[in-house]
Amino acid sequence: MHSWTDTLRFAFQPLVNLRTGAVAALEAFARPETGDILAEARRDPVLDRALAVSALRAAMRKERLLPLHVNVFAATLADLGGLTPLHDAVRAADRGPWEVTLDVVPPYTHVPHRALLEAVAALREQGFRISADGVGDGDVPLRLLTDLSPDLVKLDASLLARPAAVRAMRTLCEGLDALVAVEGVETEGQYAAAVSAGAQLAQGELFAPPARLPAADVYVPPSAPAAPPVPRAGPPVREFVRPAAVLPVTASAGQVRALLTGSPDVSGVLLVDQAGRPVRSVHRSRFLLSMSGRYGHALYADRPAARLGDAPRTVGADATGWEVLDVVAIGGRDRTSDDVAVLDGHGRCVGVVRLADLVRALAESRVEEAAGLNPLTRLPGSDAITGEVDRRIADGRPFALSWLDIDHFKKVNDGAGFAAGDELIRSVGRALTGAVAGQARVGHIGGDDFLVLADEETLGALVAAVLDAPWSAGGWPVTLSLATVVCGPGSVHDHRQAAARLAPLKQAAKALDGASWVLGRAGLAGHEVRRGGGADASARAGRAAAVERPR
Repeated sequence: MHSWTDTLRFAFQPLVNLRTGAVAALEAFARPETGDILAEARRDPVLDRALAVSALRAAMRKERLLPLHVNVFAATLADLGGLTPLHDAVRAADRGPWEVTLDVVPPYTHVPHRALLEAVAALREQGFRISADGVGDGDVPLRLLTDLSPDLVKLDASLLARPAAVRAMRTLCEGLDALVAVEGVETEGQYAAAVSAGAQLAQGELFAPPARLPAADVYVPPSAPAAPPVPRAGPPVREFVRPAAVLPVTASAGQVRALLTGSPDVSGVLLVDQAGRPVRSVHRSRFLLSMSGRYGHALYADRPAARLGDAPRTVGADATGWEVLDVVAIGGRDRTSDDVAVLDGHGRCVGVVRLADLVRALAESRVEEAAGLNPLTRLPGSDAITGEVDRRIADGRPFALSWLDIDHFKKVNDGAGFAAGDELIRSVGRALTGAVAGQARVGHIGGDDFLVLADEETLGALVAAVLDAPWSAGGWPVTLSLATVVCGPGSVHDHRQAAARLAPLKQAAKALDGASWVLGRAGLAGHEVRRGGGADASARAGRAAAVERPR
């Protein structure tokens, strides 16, 4: 073996879950005291593989519970076609490959992509998880990144100065079913930027520096910024995953007791089969109560712990927070505090979710949502609508964005009184939400203005409910104006462009007499008058639209 083994040391740095503040995994990497062993490993795949195995063994000697991350150059995987010694080392340490994530490190230039993808596929078949490291500061091609379909993408902290790039990577990773981590976080400002951009994990000097011993505690800034808005279906469960305490299904009750008493933060142990699939779930309090009873230790210590376990509660890695609550709600009340195991596509455990973390996050999202509701109509404001617009744009889905308001509302308010005006606004809001019946999003953006996000085919029911109905306030007849812009895929880049296309359509609708509806399409000049203004006004609008259209 090389002489570098005499001076080679390893350091450990935690990855922190930005949602929970807990340590999610531990990265192990070489810290040679002399020479540049990493430069040699970049040129020598066999040496790089030996480094990875040594890092893994060093980590397993010091840490038994946390998932581990080990670095390996992309060229090493492509050249060697796999890491059999690494797999053997994992098995020898009585750990599962699914507990180890391989951080594939640049450079990718001159690396045969097909060979790399084949090696990654073989490692996944063995159970290892894959992370794409150094994205943003390395040379990983975007096409290769999507072909790798990593479980985790690690971004360089320099990208935090470009939040649009981080958000774009978050969108890409959602499509790949991957998490986003930011490396090299050193300041609280970078931490805030990582959270606001949607990253789920981070590591760096701010939380804990690399150390010879795994960090027992990490620093997380006390005033975490609000998490980005999430779809109403609930936050994805993968944002709350904690490391699972795992033992083989053959483990004795004595082994489980030793693990629990030595790790007070562990709330339960999962007993898994050889493939890493949960078979039984051992709850900390119930297990220790059984063991501490009269003759408990004598009865159970040498017997399989599975006898004191329960059927595990599980969800898929693509589940939402609300789906986890559904799982918890099924069964006896004595199991409401049980951890829920999160499984990958092969049924292997990738971690657990604690009910307390989930309930806290869901409660916070509800509070944020309630704070954004208009106090008069209890409808969400513009942020909820524009956020959904941006999601539809990112997904390449067409949509129709409509702006509705009450004509001459100030005169109505002055003539009929503010109470009648408030009731009119509430009535319009109820009519809008009733018309779309869950098929669209309705927002009250202030005063007498409403935003509606819908599919184009639902507009007919919306118009019939609000424009074809008679409206009045305190005996004063009232009409409404509606403007709609239909946006196809690629016609607008964000909600601001959609709003800019909608503004002149609103002005055109307000210029018409009576109840009016003007519809335009993003990317096309002109507009169509579908209600209001009488025949003469419609003809004038049609002629104006014809003049605006390019010949």
